[in-house]
Amino acid sequence: MERYFIKFLDMLYTINISRDDNDRRLDRFLRSRFKWVSLGDIMKSIRTGSIIINSKHSKKPDLHIYEGDEILVPWSDKKIQSRKKFTDLGRIKIIYQSEDLLILNKPAGLLVQPDVKNGDSVITRVKDVFNNAYAVHRLDRNTTGVLVVALHGDTLRKLENIFKLRTVQKYYIAVVSGSFPDELTIDAPLKKNAQKVEVDYKNGLNALSICKKLVSNSKYSLVMINLKTGRTHQARVHLAYSGYPIVGDTKYGFSKISKRPLLHAYKLIFPSDFLDSSSFTAPLPDDIKNFIDLQKWHVSL
Repeated sequence: MERYFIKFLDMLYTINISRDDNDRRLDRFLRSRFKWVSLGDIMKSIRTGSIIINSKHSKKPDLHIYEGDEILVPWSDKKIQSRKKFTDLGRIKIIYQSEDLLILNKPAGLLVQPDVKNGDSVITRVKDVFNNAYAVHRLDRNTTGVLVVALHGDTLRKLENIFKLRTVQKYYIAVVSGSFPDELTIDAPLKKNAQKVEVDYKNGLNALSICKKLVSNSKYSLVMINLKTGRTHQARVHLAYSGYPIVGDTKYGFSKISKRPLLHAYKLIFPSDFLDSSSFTAPLPDDIKNFIDLQKWHVSL
């Protein structure tokens, strides 16, 4: 019997529980970790005592596991297929880094989350280096600028909470069509439809943008937008709805004179007690700087 038990242990694989999976149910953890194993096989392994936690057989699917626990399971991690490496968009610059999170300057043309398995994205690239990565908020594929990525599950939950409470101030810079007024508050509810987002005063979710002109001429303006809410395409739809579509934003009414909508997530300001520094900015990308130079504008940010 002893020899059989030693052989049985040799067939098991060790998992050390990290902070990301602290206080999770055993069955839910195993289902998320071993997606290629059927639910029936997972439950059978638990019921028959084939799962060992801290040297003890566990037969309770709802048992909670904690950081530092050692779990022995009868399945090895599948060999992860090597991700295709992408270099045509350049490296993502890190604005701030700690053991819990990254604040990045996202380039244009890059998704935040992959749209196909192992596809190129910010999260895919961060995982290649840090193993774990969680998008705290979203930027459109062609929007540049400040993006927050959590490196642990508990950090993600904390960040999601402060974003939900709207204690993070979000500032964007956009080049828009037309001579913009000095200040403009846009309070128009938004509803996401199949193809685009639209202003909908009856069924939309509240959305508030406070805009300030930085510089303008008769044809174009450079605008700072403080998004008080974080609806999908909020800045793009609000500006187009107000008669000042973002240059290059063909989806919401502007002709294509640039390769992308000239929209940049410029600054995030966190509560003063949350991080070492409360304000993080991403410098303007080359296409917006080039547009400013063409207009002969002098901008002080």
